Amino acid sequence: QVQLAESGGGSVQEGGSLRLSCAGSRYTLDHYAIGWLRQAPGKEREEVSCISVRDGSIYYDDSVKGRFTVSRNSAKNTVDLQMNSLKPEDTAVYYCAARGGHSASTCTRRLDFTDWGQGTRVTVSS
Repeated sequence: QVQLAESGGGSVQEGGSLRLSCAGSRYTLDHYAIGWLRQAPGKEREEVSCISVRDGSIYYDDSVKGRFTVSRNSAKNTVDLQMNSLKPEDTAVYYCAARGGHSASTCTRRLDFTDWGQGTRVTVSS
């Protein structure tokens, strides 16, 4: 079971940027499909991005496409989410999550992750 910890959340003005980081411990994140999900107050948790292992493919929700970029940093054992041009509707608690643990790990879009971080809060004010 990989352990995950998010960092980098905070409060920014509309149009600003934040970089979230998901750090893994016990196992390398290079063997896991890693998703970034968010949950706004009163709303269901939604997947905004996911990076697979098997083919390196990356998924972005339409609401963040062109503004958010996910990337792996194998040296630091992190998966980072660069968030630019932030909007008030991006306000949420952001979670990273993992599934797979092998070279064929993929993103399924079914929120069927097996390991979750505790979340980091992002607040965007207008």
